[in-house]
Amino acid sequence: MPEDLTGKKIAFLATNGVEQIELTEPRKAVEGAGAEVHLISLEEGEFQGMDHLDKGETFTADKAVADVSASDYDGLVLPGGVANPDFLRADEDAVRFVREFVEAGKPVGAICHGPWTLVEADVVRGKTLTSFPSLQTDIRNAGGEWVDEEMHVDDGLVTSRKPDDLPAFCAKIVEEFAEGRHAELAAQTAAADQAADAEEFQTSA
Repeated sequence: MPEDLTGKKIAFLATNGVEQIELTEPRKAVEGAGAEVHLISLEEGEFQGMDHLDKGETFTADKAVADVSASDYDGLVLPGGVANPDFLRADEDAVRFVREFVEAGKPVGAICHGPWTLVEADVVRGKTLTSFPSLQTDIRNAGGEWVDEEMHVDDGLVTSRKPDDLPAFCAKIVEEFAEGRHAELAAQTAAADQAADAEEFQTSA
C-alpha cells in the first residue's frame, strides 16, 4: 500500500547551486504521495539550479528561511549540489532551521552534499549517515559515523550519496515522513548535546 502524506507539509531548503534533480525528483515523490511542499531559500524569489556543472532550471522560493520554523512543517529535505549547502551553512537562519527539525525529532532527508548543513548545525554527533564521499571527514569530525551506502536511515534521518541513489532516497523519505516524528531522534540529539557539553566542561575545568 503506497504511503499517504495527505495533510502533511514538507519543507525543501535550497539556494543557488542546488543539484536540480536532487530537488525535483524528491519533490515529485513527496507531492505524488499527497504532501504540500514549500520551497524555502535564503530569500524569496528565484535561485539557480545546476545540472552537474552546467546551469539548469531556475526555481522560485515560496518563503525565506528567516520567516519559517520547523514547527510549521512535518519534515525537511536537503538537496545537494556543491555550492548550495555551502551557502546554506553560512546562513544563521538556515542552520537554525535545520537544527530545529532534528532537535524536534522530525524526519529529515539529505542527499549528496546536503549533509554539510547538518554538520554545521551540529546535529550529526552520535548518528550514522552517508553522503557524497568528500564529506566523510567533516561528518566524522562532527562526531558522526560515515558509511558508504546507497541510502542509510538513522531514526528518521535519511541520507544518500548521489543522484544515482535517488530512487532509494525518495522511497525512504516518503516512508519516514508518513511515520512522522521520531522521539528517538530527538532524544539521541539531546543526549549527544549533553555529552558534548560535559566533555567541554571537563576540558575547561
